[in-house]
Amino acid sequence: MLYGAMNSPVQPVLKELEDFALLGFDYMELTMDAPEAHYSRIDRERDSLMTALDRLGMGIACHLPTFVSTADLTEGLRKASLNEVIASLEVAAELKPLRIVLHPSRIGGLAGLVMDQAVQYSMDSLEAIVERADQLGLTLCLENMFPQNGLLVDPDEFVPIFKRFPNLKMTFDTGHAHIADNTGSKSIEFIEKFGDHIGHVHASDNFGAQDNHLPMGTGTIDFPAIVRALKGIKYNGTITLEVFSRDRDYLRISREKLALMFK
Repeated sequence: MLYGAMNSPVQPVLKELEDFALLGFDYMELTMDAPEAHYSRIDRERDSLMTALDRLGMGIACHLPTFVSTADLTEGLRKASLNEVIASLEVAAELKPLRIVLHPSRIGGLAGLVMDQAVQYSMDSLEAIVERADQLGLTLCLENMFPQNGLLVDPDEFVPIFKRFPNLKMTFDTGHAHIADNTGSKSIEFIEKFGDHIGHVHASDNFGAQDNHLPMGTGTIDFPAIVRALKGIKYNGTITLEVFSRDRDYLRISREKLALMFK
């Protein structure tokens, strides 16, 4: 198993990488968002980043832009968002990433009143992104989302997606799956239903109401049950700890707790 940590896109990328190396992580998951980790900046600093990765013995995963609108009802905004994702994907390919994570399109605002149209825009964008990833020889890991996203929240929603895009994989996010599902049944269903598709995992804790990104064991997620399910599908890939705390000891402790469970 490889354990990674996610940078803050408002902090210098190279400093984040150094910090995660000192904490003993195997890789950094690079969130390709402005201001510090926009694809244009990563492209300019690519040589320095690759040199640092080699020196530190670290790998890198890439998380394509989060704060874009690839299903927006306004064509100009939708196209601009898609262009940002595609450009980020092309820069990510040069970094030889372990994984590439993609957030599904968000359905918000007036789009909720014309769901069929918004979903079609989302699928059109996804098709363009998957096609470019295939051309680059990359495999995308599409992330399950929380209810406020309006799309790709429940396991059944992924069935037609994987049928349409057979090369697509899943990023299973423990925090997202737990929101509005305190029983933990959704997490287990995701793992058991899509064992062949799970290519990456995001791990953080919460209380079932918001995506708090808490340290492991401080919320209500049943991580031992999730680990048992992942072991049941023989998962042995990459796990990014999405623990967002100013005190990064909690990030390290969360990784150690999770690694111990897998042992």
